[in-house]
Amino acid sequence: MGGAKQQKSKQQQQQQSQASKGSDKILGEVAPALVEEIVGRTGFRGEITQVRCMVTSGRDQGRSIRRNVKGPVRVGDYLMLRETEIEARRIKSKVSKGAYT
Repeated sequence: MGGAKQQKSKQQQQQQSQASKGSDKILGEVAPALVEEIVGRTGFRGEITQVRCMVTSGRDQGRSIRRNVKGPVRVGDYLMLRETEIEARRIKSKVSKGAYT
């Protein structure tokens, strides 16, 4: 009898952990940031865009930070940042791939 109860509780724990795996990544504190400037393109093939953005709310409200963005982005877009402490490294090369020269 004790074995059946243990199996049920293990199954319930597994179901709960599976349900929360994806949602934990999305939920939590997110900070919206407004894209102010497109700095340039980076990455091995130029697929990453480096932008300067202003955090509009949260703990670091009003702070302007540099971030790397994958995918289409333009000035005026809002990024939802999971964290605002880490800033991207500056692009060193003067050669910029793409149309942002």
